[in-house]
Amino acid sequence: MADYKDIVGTTVRNNDGVFTSAKTGELFYDKTNRNFSYRFPNITSAGAWRTGGSLNTAREQHAGNGSQTSALAIGGLTNTEVAVSESYNGATWSEGNDLNAAKRTHASTGNDTTSAIAFGGDSGTGVVATTESYNGTNFSEVANLNTARKGLTGAGASNTSALAIGGEDATADTAVVEAWNGTSWAEVGDLNTARKFLAASGTKTAALAFGGTANAELWNGTSWTEVADLNTSRYGLAGSGTATGALAFGGSVPAASGKTELFNGTSWAEDGDLSTARFYLGGSGTSNTSALAFGGETNPPYTAATEEWTGPSAPIGAWATGTNLNTARESLAGSGTSTSSLAYGGNTGSVSATTELYNGSTWTELADLNTARKLLGGVGADGTSALAIGGAPGRAINEVWNGTSWTEVADMNTGKDALGSAGTATAAIAFGGSDGSSNLAIAELWNGTSFAETGDLSGGKRFMAGAGTSTAALSIGGNPGPTANTELFTGSTWAEVNNLNTARNQLMADGLQSGALAFGGEGPPNVAITEDWNGNNWTEVADLNVARRFSGASGSASSPTSALCFGGDAPGDDNKTEEWSGSSIATKVLTD
Repeated sequence: MADYKDIVGTTVRNNDGVFTSAKTGELFYDKTNRNFSYRFPNITSAGAWRTGGSLNTAREQHAGNGSQTSALAIGGLTNTEVAVSESYNGATWSEGNDLNAAKRTHASTGNDTTSAIAFGGDSGTGVVATTESYNGTNFSEVANLNTARKGLTGAGASNTSALAIGGEDATADTAVVEAWNGTSWAEVGDLNTARKFLAASGTKTAALAFGGTANAELWNGTSWTEVADLNTSRYGLAGSGTATGALAFGGSVPAASGKTELFNGTSWAEDGDLSTARFYLGGSGTSNTSALAFGGETNPPYTAATEEWTGPSAPIGAWATGTNLNTARESLAGSGTSTSSLAYGGNTGSVSATTELYNGSTWTELADLNTARKLLGGVGADGTSALAIGGAPGRAINEVWNGTSWTEVADMNTGKDALGSAGTATAAIAFGGSDGSSNLAIAELWNGTSFAETGDLSGGKRFMAGAGTSTAALSIGGNPGPTANTELFTGSTWAEVNNLNTARNQLMADGLQSGALAFGGEGPPNVAITEDWNGNNWTEVADLNVARRFSGASGSASSPTSALCFGGDAPGDDNKTEEWSGSSIATKVLTD
């Protein structure tokens, strides 16, 4: 039998107090408290929606199927019924070959974009029984439903195995259920409660039908059994998952709703709402931990917005109070890591040259900037190396920090304040900002000696946040707007990517192009909102303790797992520091 060393790769370690660098689950002996313990990430049951790529055609009453990374949006209603079909690859929607006949309030099933089926609905002149099978490229008409209807839902894994559930026929709500075998439809056991505009999850032999009312029913391949009701009765919702692990989201109650509920096989529990409340939306997903919501009616109009669900049971982050700055101020710059950080410049009622160093526990005043200024940019790897870029007054001035003092170096080609910045003291990018009269789109690269212009932002803006490196940067939010716009720099050009969930300017950010954190800012008013970027989409996570704008920020050199937010306008000059831990880590004592 293997012993602990064979399994883990080390003997049980002795440590004076909590062994904070222990690997997840690694056992250690705490000599101070005389107990055996291990470290683990705190887990939350809360899930979250993050912004995904928008549909090309905004619409409602369309059908959806597939997974979070391989989905179809089929047909629907704009000003009239449409036959448009789009596929999602986990980032963007692409238009493919259309349905043969335009329709709305129909249903579709399938686990991905290679094999699906769309059936029933309303053609604009009445309910239809038409069925179309999709092979990954084209839709082909196949055998009709036995009962024409609209507002129905479906469950199933492919274009050869599906259920058509409920809906409304030409005269009334129906409980009719039909099973598809790849060739024809056959009526099977009816629902207990006739209804329309419901949702479903699961397969042909094990499904869950919910909504239309508050009712939920479980299918065992032969008959339906009533199970626990939704907490919120609604129609026009969407769903994902299995028969025993489902997600219900959106719908009308009767106004557009973002409510999200998780089914664990026994009961429903409310979880994080959609960012955009809507009904008659499309949905996809093969589990209740990964789903997609797209399009729908927002009371009014219809939307192209897409959201991606992650959860539950994900590690969460949190802000904790740190030591205050010695000098309260706003419009300052920050750089470095959460344990070796610099705060410099800012506004205290007049422009400031103050520089302070954070060592992970306290701030210490150091040598001042040569030129006092506010609304400046700042980059740097740690407390021994930084570049202070632009700012007001003297918008072109740059100074480099060597760990002891600041030295003026080559100016920017275009002076600016309220700019974004990313990188290090020897390789940085400065972008956007204001020259005092207009917003700028200009971006300049710093090579350690001089600045050279590179590709512009999509438009002039200021008060944005920056993250990343000189060749792989992010521009986040800003003004005019405020905007939720996010742009990605590839080394020569900028490309717009998925937006923040909350538009704002005067915000702060930290991290890399592949993983960043954006926090605070002004909507107006000041906000405490924190969002996490995974390289593709933003997700709202734990808020700052103090809503503020114009703060300084610094953090991890490699990811948004640790960050600092300090100073700012809260309103009024503030000296508070907050420390972000990307996932809350707890210590478990074996005798607990």
